[in-house]
Amino acid sequence: MWQLHESTHPVLTDEGGAILDEHTGRWIYLTPTASAAVMLLLASTTQAEAADRFAERYGILGEQAAADVRAVAQALTAQGLTGTDDAPARRRRWGRRS
Repeated sequence: MWQLHESTHPVLTDEGGAILDEHTGRWIYLTPTASAAVMLLLASTTQAEAADRFAERYGILGEQAAADVRAVAQALTAQGLTGTDDAPARRRRWGRRS
């Protein structure tokens, strides 16, 4: 299951959103469609389910929706903001980068 790390604080709306990363103090800003993708990823049990709901919401082909949802998930994962139920959130000690 896709999820944000405990050290993140999302503010998600239909007009866009932002995610605060506690570790860096930075906000990651999201477009309205990226915000919708994150909301659907958090509410779904699989990325495929989120993509199906994304396709239905925006009236686009399933392949395009899957690519869009995957791109959002990968971008947030690359920034270290996500995890799964299988992988516990990585904890960092003060003053150390891991």
